[in-house]
Amino acid sequence: MFARLAPILAALLMTSSSVMAADPAPSALVTPMTPDFVPSYDPIRPDADFIKRVEMVPMRDGVKLYTVIIMKKGTKGGPILLSRTPYDAKAGTDRTRSQTAREVLPAMDAEFIEDGYIRVYQDIRGLHNSEGVFVMTRPIVGPLNTTGIDEATDAYDTIDWLVKHTPESNGKVGVIGSSYLGFTTLMAEINPHPALKAAAPQSPMVDTWIGDDDFHNGAFRVPTIDYVVGQSVAKASGAAIPHGVGDDYSRYLEAGSAGDYMRRYGVDQVPSNRKLVENPAYTDFWSLQAVDKWMGAQAVTVPTLLVVGQWDQEDSYGAPAVFRAMKAHDTHNQVFLAIGPWRHSGVNHYGSSLGALTFTGDTALEFRVKYLKPFFDHYLKDGPDPHLSTAITYATGINQWEGSPKWPMGAPQKLYLHDGFTASFEAPSHEAGGHDDYVSDPAKPVPFLPRPVNMADGAQWKTWLVRDQRFVSDRPDVLSYTTAPLTKPLHIMGAPEADLFAATSGTDSDFVVKLIDVYPNTSPEAGEAMVMAGYELPIGIEIYRARYVYAKDQPAALIPGKVEEYRFGLPNVDHVFLPGHRLMVQVQSSLFPLYDRNPQTFVANIFNAKPSDYQKATQSIFHTEAAASGIILPVVGQ
Repeated sequence: MFARLAPILAALLMTSSSVMAADPAPSALVTPMTPDFVPSYDPIRPDADFIKRVEMVPMRDGVKLYTVIIMKKGTKGGPILLSRTPYDAKAGTDRTRSQTAREVLPAMDAEFIEDGYIRVYQDIRGLHNSEGVFVMTRPIVGPLNTTGIDEATDAYDTIDWLVKHTPESNGKVGVIGSSYLGFTTLMAEINPHPALKAAAPQSPMVDTWIGDDDFHNGAFRVPTIDYVVGQSVAKASGAAIPHGVGDDYSRYLEAGSAGDYMRRYGVDQVPSNRKLVENPAYTDFWSLQAVDKWMGAQAVTVPTLLVVGQWDQEDSYGAPAVFRAMKAHDTHNQVFLAIGPWRHSGVNHYGSSLGALTFTGDTALEFRVKYLKPFFDHYLKDGPDPHLSTAITYATGINQWEGSPKWPMGAPQKLYLHDGFTASFEAPSHEAGGHDDYVSDPAKPVPFLPRPVNMADGAQWKTWLVRDQRFVSDRPDVLSYTTAPLTKPLHIMGAPEADLFAATSGTDSDFVVKLIDVYPNTSPEAGEAMVMAGYELPIGIEIYRARYVYAKDQPAALIPGKVEEYRFGLPNVDHVFLPGHRLMVQVQSSLFPLYDRNPQTFVANIFNAKPSDYQKATQSIFHTEAAASGIILPVVGQ
């Protein structure tokens, strides 16, 4: 048998040998004990439609910053669009393992990268893969920073390097970014590089004591503690406070003060947390860091499109504040403001809905295509003038984009609170009026979301500002004043302003004011449309810490029983209250655990309040001729 098989085996061996010889020979045959390790793998394959470069860009002090440059293959004469980030440039430019640029980059980049833009992301100094020392929202060089280095100088040096080392570019640079990246975008405009031709700061962190991130009118925002830890430890490598899972309401209530919470988990010595605890008032520590003041102190040289979401749950204050500061000396009409129907950074994602609200199409994509990209095209690619209106806003209620020659557009008209928990545009008469009382108990603070609260849950956090307020409307420590149903539309364009006349039996207090659109308690059809029947939609919510009513930089005890006037702005909006809807104003004294509890007993520093300091207090809201509480609305078309 073997004699008969020999010729066949020989033929097979010859064939096998010839096949093996035709294939590339491995460096060594693997064995069962060959180590299963390779030093690297390049996920960008030859068929990828883009080029990716990673550079360590030198700054003037020798520190090098990790920088990712991405462009479509064949790009020539493309403008550079730069974002400087604390959130990991490497991860942000490799969102999916794909061979197409529009998939590896964030969704907002698609229209730009496909049109020949060169997209650049850079880790700011001290974070992720960049060298140097990290300082949270590093102040500009001046009284608070004598190093000679700030985010403005780093942006200048980065732009200078990019235009000299990116041969595919046309030498023109734009900067863009949201939240912390909105802050670094604004920094690039301070003493800007000549190649910087346009900027789009989105939801920028501007004044984190007045109305962005850390505090709102002196009331501390508790999630800041966790954010600080995540950004401050090991170059933002993902450290988290080990508080487990469960209801945040119970967790923070049991901890005590915000300072007690820090001390409980050993994060009280993290420098950024110490800065918060040691500077609870609006002293020079905060006021000299206010970016709107920086921007208002110099001429406008870079065309700027400021963007914010109407329901921005993190940085609603900054963009309008910078717009006001810059517009005051905008001699060439180069400063624009856009307000869309979005949550924080919503302009860069999908804008067809927000919570229970639905819009007519993807409003974020519409804005990017119709306004944002034409703005950059004009200044970076010599494209046609898009003739942007000074203010570009989305009118919620009627769901349409509007262009306005100024902002705010509305004229002030006061909605007054009245007896019987009613509200109207008629002022209280001399004969009528009084006050309404409620007991505010720090042991049972009003939640800002239905319990259980999980602020790490994006579904809760990103939409809390449009959450139906019926979940608190019947609480005895929440006062609700409602108008009669409207007989015609009421259009507001600007920032409503709370004007509250109040007294307390305590020596300190917080006051929260909400402007609400109450939908008719009917539905044209069953099913999903019923979700909005009777819905109490917040149009604006804001808080004020009463200890600062006399001076923001010098807290003082309130005089029990004395009526004080509290005036503070709500977020900027473009909204139409439709016929059949009603306006509601809610007043309360806590919004927990988003904001720390006020002990209602004056203490030097609320971060260090003791359990015995937290006391019930009776709050009185006045609506008389002499003390006429209400909300001043920016009304148009009346």
